[in-house]
Amino acid sequence: MTDESKSETPLDGELVTPSSQQRRTVTPAPPRERVEVTVSNAAQIIARLPATVGAIKAEVGKCVIGQEDNTEAILYALFSYGHCLLEGVPGLGKTLLVGAISRVLRLDFKRIQFTPDLMPPDITGTDILQEEESGHREFQFVRGPIYTQILLADEINRTPPKTQAALLEAMQERTVTVSGRTDQLPEPFLVLATQNPIEQEGTYPLPEAQLDRFLFQLQLGYPTHEQETKIVAGHSFTPLDGLTPQLAWVEVMAYRDAISHIPAAANVIDYATRLVRATRPGTSDIAPGVANWIRWGASPRASQNLILAGRARAACTGRFNVACEDIAAVAPMVLRHRIIRSFQADAEQKTTDDIIEQLIAETPQNAPKSKR
Repeated sequence: MTDESKSETPLDGELVTPSSQQRRTVTPAPPRERVEVTVSNAAQIIARLPATVGAIKAEVGKCVIGQEDNTEAILYALFSYGHCLLEGVPGLGKTLLVGAISRVLRLDFKRIQFTPDLMPPDITGTDILQEEESGHREFQFVRGPIYTQILLADEINRTPPKTQAALLEAMQERTVTVSGRTDQLPEPFLVLATQNPIEQEGTYPLPEAQLDRFLFQLQLGYPTHEQETKIVAGHSFTPLDGLTPQLAWVEVMAYRDAISHIPAAANVIDYATRLVRATRPGTSDIAPGVANWIRWGASPRASQNLILAGRARAACTGRFNVACEDIAAVAPMVLRHRIIRSFQADAEQKTTDDIIEQLIAETPQNAPKSKR
């Protein structure tokens, strides 16, 4: 591992003396040298991204079989300042996928196993009373595992809402506030949460407001026969040991900065907006074919996230412009957890993905003249 891949911010169990002031204070993360990205050189940086994405997918694929699309989606989230919720039944490799990506990205990684007895200080950290050799005692702050760059929130729906909410500030503002002290989290900061959709007893479903903080909800399905054969044949008790890091911190930040310069044409923004507005029942914009299947639609944050994710997808294919096809491709991941189905949808056994597929089919990429 090179020096540039190591975080200059101590992250593991560091003791930090809290500010003596009672007012809210912000402790910024130490500055790190970054590649200067401008409009003139952004396209050149983007041109290198497809090869990098291909190398990452190939490396992750050494131990995680059949999850190439989800691997790429997590990279979209990383480059879009977003977070991912991974959903799938036990044994499909959700935790292994996150571990493999963290190993390949050369970023600091922490895992939190969410349980019913987990408390917010177990995530954010807490003040503890320390006694020096002289007998002097003072409170010192011990940082929690949230002080990292990639955070695996494993089985996030197994802990009560009070503890789940400890992630809200970090996910939205990239800060952590404890006892009046506010610390800036290191960049990039990516939360990858997992949950099991089939167990309801002893779980605490995430509230809609917290679900909305996730850029994507990714579904992990069963592998094909050929993929499962490879999984069984290549079983290892240490699957991550052979992975080679492919992307350092300075490269991640350069790609992020370059992607932010990718323009989105007016027709692409219009398509993303119309696609989200078509999910809202009780309005004139609702798509007729899904009107009876949706109880609550997506908010404007979904429209913003469609453009952000569309930029990342375009960049990962080497393009310096966003197309409507990019918006349609990321729409299921962006809208899946932002649409609440109606009782009629349940009665007709319509899944959220069925609704989104119908929604995309009914929403033309070019706006009708009457709507322009």
